[in-house]
Amino acid sequence: MKRLALATVGALAVVATMGSANAADMPRRTAMPTKAVQYVALYNWTGAYIGINGGAGWGRSDFSAPAASGGFNTSGGQVGGTIGYNLQAGQAVFGLEGDLDWSNVRGSSACGVGLTCETRNTWLGTARGRVGYAFDRFMPYVTGGLAVGGVKNSISGFGDTTTTKAGYALGGGIEAALTGPWTAKVEYLYVDLGKANCPVGSCAVSTDVNLHTSLVRGGVNFRF
Repeated sequence: MKRLALATVGALAVVATMGSANAADMPRRTAMPTKAVQYVALYNWTGAYIGINGGAGWGRSDFSAPAASGGFNTSGGQVGGTIGYNLQAGQAVFGLEGDLDWSNVRGSSACGVGLTCETRNTWLGTARGRVGYAFDRFMPYVTGGLAVGGVKNSISGFGDTTTTKAGYALGGGIEAALTGPWTAKVEYLYVDLGKANCPVGSCAVSTDVNLHTSLVRGGVNFRF
């Protein structure tokens, strides 16, 4: 009995030794390599910029006299330059923007007997605030502020007069970051330049002329 017990213990020892040796000979598992997480910084709109813009406008002009003048539609193109600055706080973007455009928004209509009344916006400048909300590289915005422009009025056969009028501009748009420092925008502006007077001599009679225009234009900006 004693010999049997010793034999059993010896056999178990041999089995344990062989198991340890086999485990030592097995290849070890290596950890799978993992890629480091890369974080892409959100686009930041803060900074100054300059650019160009261009588009088309349509609107309406009215002569207070002659009595038969009524009103007529105006339309035409605009092109010019832009300058501005943005400050981003969180996703809100606050900015100031100014532009100066050559304008050929004009229209005319028969007025009185054998007469033609004409209005033309010869140039337009605006100085506006902008408030936008940044979705990374896209920013919708609203805008509004001062509008100043040259308004040329005439009644055929009596010459013409050009005055500089101040009013307001309101609108909105969307701007998108392209590549590098470049951005592009599309916007709508409603511009009201108020009333301009066309005196006797330049017009058949002294008359007030108002002009309001809707503008749709695009632009490309370079950010510093």
